[in-house]
Amino acid sequence: MASNYLLGIDVGSSSVKCSLVDVFTGRSVAFAQSPRDEMRISAPHEGWAEQEPGLWWQHVVISIQNCLKNQGISGVAVKAIGISYQMHGLVALDRMGKPVRPSIIWCDSRAVEIGQRAYQTLGSDYCLGHYLNSPGNFTASKLRWVMENEPHIYEQIHTFFLPGDYIAYRLTGERATTVSGLSEGILWDFRERALATDLLSHYGISNDKIPSIVNTFSIQGQLTASVASELGLAAGTPISYRAGDQPNNAFSLHVLDPGETAATAGTSGVIYAVTDQIQTDPKSRVNTFVHVTDQPTSPRQGILLCINGTGILNSWLRKQTKASDYDEMNSLAMVTPIGADGLRVSPFGNGTERILENRLVGASFRNLDLNRHTQGHLYRAAQEGIVCSVRFGYDIIQSISSASSVIRAGKSNLFLSPLMREAFVNTLQVPLELYETNGATGAALGAGVGAGLYASTEEAMVGLNRLEVIEPDSSKKEQYELVYQEWKKEFGL
Repeated sequence: MASNYLLGIDVGSSSVKCSLVDVFTGRSVAFAQSPRDEMRISAPHEGWAEQEPGLWWQHVVISIQNCLKNQGISGVAVKAIGISYQMHGLVALDRMGKPVRPSIIWCDSRAVEIGQRAYQTLGSDYCLGHYLNSPGNFTASKLRWVMENEPHIYEQIHTFFLPGDYIAYRLTGERATTVSGLSEGILWDFRERALATDLLSHYGISNDKIPSIVNTFSIQGQLTASVASELGLAAGTPISYRAGDQPNNAFSLHVLDPGETAATAGTSGVIYAVTDQIQTDPKSRVNTFVHVTDQPTSPRQGILLCINGTGILNSWLRKQTKASDYDEMNSLAMVTPIGADGLRVSPFGNGTERILENRLVGASFRNLDLNRHTQGHLYRAAQEGIVCSVRFGYDIIQSISSASSVIRAGKSNLFLSPLMREAFVNTLQVPLELYETNGATGAALGAGVGAGLYASTEEAMVGLNRLEVIEPDSSKKEQYELVYQEWKKEFGL
């Protein structure tokens, strides 16, 4: 009997990844990534970050074609497609479906002041009560920036949505988004369970520019004949799942219920805690969005901590020091003492940081001793600085939500580093479970649920493989706690 497969597409800011999952086993059988190196992020001005939506599509095509080719799998065997995507971006299309400008992506900071003015005008109590967030520099505020600064472009906008919605549009020709997606753009009113009409009205944005709303797990459209031919898939294949990368990462790790927590450490670093309560940080340093499994009768929110500068700091160091690979960096870091002999690093060099109340402070190195500190010190201090910033945000989450007994993550990106894993569990003082999964695989499994090929999310996760559990080491607790307290003091936190 021939196997059937699910295709997952994960559109990140660094690359596009695709995974083919066997429906029966729930395991990935093929994986492809494009490009091999990081996609370019354009920064025409300080604090800006843009990418061309057409570039994402090019790499979607390449990665899907390679995924099928590498395993010799016929496209007709792919029964459903799911999409995961970089959150909070703005993609604006004209009436003909063409982007009117580059996408303003998640780490772009230009709309911070616009969001802050809206927060003050509408009132913090109102915003936190209805949107669970400040408008910040999220999608709605980015669109208002276009209206104020590029009116000739704004006039051309027929529809705006998120990066994953754009990929779904290219696949199906259907303009749509989800409630979870609307919430990450601060376009959803949690109290009313409806569009954030007051914020839209305040910004002067017509509701008509928002596309139709589809369920996260549902038949959201079908692959057009022309695109199917280009990709090597069958026309009519359903797109049956889409979600932002962090809710999707949580789904891929089966983090679905209150008290469960997921983590990622890619370009950015994230802690994502699921709750069934309406919980907010008064300073909006961590943000609450609609989780993929949310239902009116069974609400599920995800409290998201995002550190913009995590993996990007590590990659920057690699380029600047001309290290051969990350294994070399980790080896040198591991033989360097805990605390890096006083060297402290802040990773905040990738746009405004939400945990710093949307301040743009830049990355920095403190106490650098040109006679004592080596490359190993740089590498260790960078990873310790990343973990300290995560701990700072994690403490905020713990102050407003129930404590997590364990954190789950995919064994990928920075979690491939033994030092990162050690510093993480001993600084946060919580066990870390590592799984064999990734965002593209999670999107594929979500597509299986949405297309009815799995009866439940539990059935979809039968193939989820836990690789290892890393426990805190009591002998290192005091050392890492001292590093954290000194790090906070050094950077005034």
